[in-house]
Amino acid sequence: MIVISDTSVITNLAAIHQLKLLSQLYNQVTIPEAVYRELVDIEPPVPGTLEVQEAAWLEVRALVNRMQNCC
Repeated sequence: MIVISDTSVITNLAAIHQLKLLSQLYNQVTIPEAVYRELVDIEPPVPGTLEVQEAAWLEVRALVNRMQNCC
């Protein structure tokens, strides 16, 4: 199963100290680079900022525009 998360899921779970639920439910969670930047490139830090930088179960991937090569 592929699981892709947005910023709100991570920040809300981190705020209630339950971000570990994602790793318990899913072995691997993917977030787009933009979501990662929203979490780590912000001042002041938001819930989840430190956690996403250290989480081995979280994969950051660049988005690929498949329509760009189409037609």
